[in-house]
Amino acid sequence: MFPHPCAPPISDWWPPDSPAACCDRIAAVADTDPRSCAVHQPNFFPRLTTVAKLFQADVWVVLDDVQFNARDYQHRARLAPLGDPAVQRWLTVPVHRPRGRESRIRELLLADPGGSRRRVSRLVHQYYRQGPYWASTRDAVEEVLAALELTDRVADVAEVSTRAVLARLGWRGEVVRSSELHAGDERSARLADLTRAVRAGTYLCGRGGARYLDEAPFAARGLTVRYPPPPELTGKDGMRTLSSLWALSVLGPDGLREEINSAVTV
Repeated sequence: MFPHPCAPPISDWWPPDSPAACCDRIAAVADTDPRSCAVHQPNFFPRLTTVAKLFQADVWVVLDDVQFNARDYQHRARLAPLGDPAVQRWLTVPVHRPRGRESRIRELLLADPGGSRRRVSRLVHQYYRQGPYWASTRDAVEEVLAALELTDRVADVAEVSTRAVLARLGWRGEVVRSSELHAGDERSARLADLTRAVRAGTYLCGRGGARYLDEAPFAARGLTVRYPPPPELTGKDGMRTLSSLWALSVLGPDGLREEINSAVTV
């Protein structure tokens, strides 16, 4: 696997002239205390709810050392026509699991890198090239296409796809992988350990995680938990499962950022 692509200098891992070196364009914020942290698996062109949560965090801990679930979003995303977000289809990157069902996300390999690159390029162009903000979407996708040429690791490609969207929104956070940190095994305690490991004081929990989260381990470590509201747009038909590429193409970077920020201030 590539070493952490945000560890300086980035050119050691992603060629500096490659579009995949998207973190070159994310200027990190100052290391302040307390910081906020979001822990989330690397998703391929993630949903708007995921992007919104990560955008509000100072640190994204990429949860790459948990078991891969083929029904999740590490290797696939939902696309939809610009005029009808409820009519969706999967864009899937075929994967190889070296250890079968026991494979961790960081271990996943691309089963067909060349075919995946062609499929991503073709379908994204087909769905979004007529969008008013196609240029922003195209540039984000170019970073992912470059990553598909440079790595055989699914987690790397998924991470780049998320960072590419965040970069267009002006996110200035830090990215750390959970496989590089020490944490316990119990679910909530593990999240609390990861939050403390990156020197954050607040854990940002999405609505899905709120169903199982136990706040006691956070309180025991002097940490707080916050539940940021999702953007209003996610309540519309089909938007909860749709890739954020749709919103980026329709709203553009400024409009999408405003959509996220308006939910925070409600």
